[in-house]
This record gives sequence, C-alpha cells and structure tokens, in this order.
Amino acid sequence: MSDEESYELLGFDNVLLPVGDLGEAVGFYERAGFTVGFRFDEAGIALLKVGGETPGILLRVEDGLGQRPPPWPSPRLWLEVPDARAAARELAAAGIPALDEVFPVATGWTVEIADPWGNVLGFTDYSKRPALGRRG
Repeated sequence: MSDEESYELLGFDNVLLPVGDLGEAVGFYERAGFTVGFRFDEAGIALLKVGGETPGILLRVEDGLGQRPPPWPSPRLWLEVPDARAAARELAAAGIPALDEVFPVATGWTVEIADPWGNVLGFTDYSKRPALGRRG
C-alpha cells in the first residue's frame, strides 16, 4: 500500500462455520430459529440470515469433519436477541440444549448452544442496558 492508500474495516461480510454435513447442519440451525438465505449443495454451503442484515452465517462443509463436543476455549459467535431467557426456552423446546444455564452479562442475559460440530453460538440480550441494543 502506498502512503495514500489505507484500508478500513467497514463491517462484517459473513461468518463461516465448518460443518460435516450440510443437510444436518441446515436442519439444526432451522430448529434454532435461523432462516436459510440460500443453499448451494454442490459447493457445500448454505447461508443463514441474521436479522435484516445482508451478511450472515455461512455454513461450509469441511471434508472429514466429524461431530464433536464444543472444545474449550473455542471461538464463540454471539447474536443479539430481544430476550435470551425466552430464546433458551424456545431452543430447549426445539430439542437444542443450552451448554449451561442462562447467565448474566453486563448488558443482560446470555445462553449458549453448540452445533454437532462444536461451533458455539450465544444468544444475548440488552435487557439491563437497552440503550446499547439495536432496539434501544
């Protein structure tokens, strides 16, 4: 880059999660409340929508990736929801157990789940600090 050129981070494009089976992964995430934006089986990818944002979660098949419990420490992707405690109840009703109980954070409450390949997603709310949330 020249002195005149620079780069800036404009925002997220997509978050890629490795999975071992696209059909099973799509089914899991649909039960977790996600909507599929597109699915391209020949390429082993599917995009899950997140709110009204254009970027999403891209599920990508990795050959030879078997099911595994979530490793610790592992990267975690947290998504904002209106009520994490309600999300935990809905996830449990869909057969998706929380990794632990709903726990308090500085802004509200969070619940985490793991997919069959150990990818950890958290659902967090801003009930304690609504002005910081998307709907605040």
